[in-house]
Amino acid sequence: MKKNLFISLLLLLVSMSLFGQKKLQALFLGNSYTYVNDLPTLITQIALSKGDTLLHDENNIGGYTLQAHSTNATSLSKISARPWDYVVLQEQSQMPAFPPSQVAAEVYPYADSLNKYIKRNDSCSQTLFFMTWGRQNGDASNCASYPPICTYEGMQAGLRLSYMTMTQMLHAVVAPVGVVWKKVRNQGDSILLYNADESHPSLAGSYLAACTFYATMFHKSPIGSSYYAGLNPATALHLQQYAAQVVFDSLALWQIDTLTAHAAFSMNANQNNVAITNASLNADAYYWDFGDGQTYSGNTTSHTYLTTGTFTVKLIAYRGCSSSTVSHTVSITSVGIDQANIALTAMNPYPSPANDVIIFGTSEVKKAFVYTLYNMEGMEMMQGRSVSGKEISVAMLPTGVFFYVLNDDENIFRGKFQVVR
Repeated sequence: MKKNLFISLLLLLVSMSLFGQKKLQALFLGNSYTYVNDLPTLITQIALSKGDTLLHDENNIGGYTLQAHSTNATSLSKISARPWDYVVLQEQSQMPAFPPSQVAAEVYPYADSLNKYIKRNDSCSQTLFFMTWGRQNGDASNCASYPPICTYEGMQAGLRLSYMTMTQMLHAVVAPVGVVWKKVRNQGDSILLYNADESHPSLAGSYLAACTFYATMFHKSPIGSSYYAGLNPATALHLQQYAAQVVFDSLALWQIDTLTAHAAFSMNANQNNVAITNASLNADAYYWDFGDGQTYSGNTTSHTYLTTGTFTVKLIAYRGCSSSTVSHTVSITSVGIDQANIALTAMNPYPSPANDVIIFGTSEVKKAFVYTLYNMEGMEMMQGRSVSGKEISVAMLPTGVFFYVLNDDENIFRGKFQVVR
């Protein structure tokens, strides 16, 4: 063949806007659908108007295919030039709508080849497919040999299927420009998205694509951008709204933000014990700094403070190549038991926090000693005599902070320690 739900949305947009300003780097590899109206610059300007930064490079050549890019020295050198956040791949405008067997032979292998090259350069780079749109009245030049693309609807369905297949096959991301384009058409909006050739985008069409890419890349809504690219402000706002609705209504479908960690937690203090609810998204590892010199790695549920004061609790959530940080403050006004004399002879046992045993490392403690352990309310929890050097088993104690009193027949030692389960 020849190659020629809106309230829930708003709540989601508000929550996603909390992640602050972003600076991203993207490489665009495509053809005229990308360079007409300078799509990368349109995205960059929308980002700037929203307080974000997009640094970009490109190699867009008229009529180029993914196969051509896969062996193009310039494209490959640009992929290797830096650790990109995204490398955008756009196939020739007709090919993904061709018969599935032809797409499997002439498109998918080269998408796979480019994706592997991208990952070899930087395993954290994301391949981002640019799902394009069907021609205004279908692909007349190939209609006879493959009737499904005789109409816009048939061509668009083929494009969507192929781009979604590549996205899922390669664990990539897709900017669903073609789906947003279809929504504008289906709504009967009078905004003209096509150029006179019924194929390339008008300025409004490119702006619609730019809004879709901004939402896809930055995980933020383009609604409210003050950059209109010379369009009527009302028209620009409509296009921003269309892009936001399609992207954020189906984030998982487009595989947007599914592997990015977002840190979130809430706290509830009861005297000096703080119950923590970890509400992070997409994370599989955590690092906590409780602001009192104590840290912890894990999905913690509580922390006990030994002194009064205001503390900043910081959480870093991780997932693969991504991390996210969030902080909250907590005020501790009481620590329970009277500690007036506790610090005078404290020995800082270790490990801290403890799990099964605590060890007293000072040479002043003799091999055998008697001990009593108290909880924060002053209730006696354990007592006994050490039988294994300077260790005490605390395996039976729950999570919390405890006080010790040791007597080795010559001296009395007092202090406190923490147990974490």
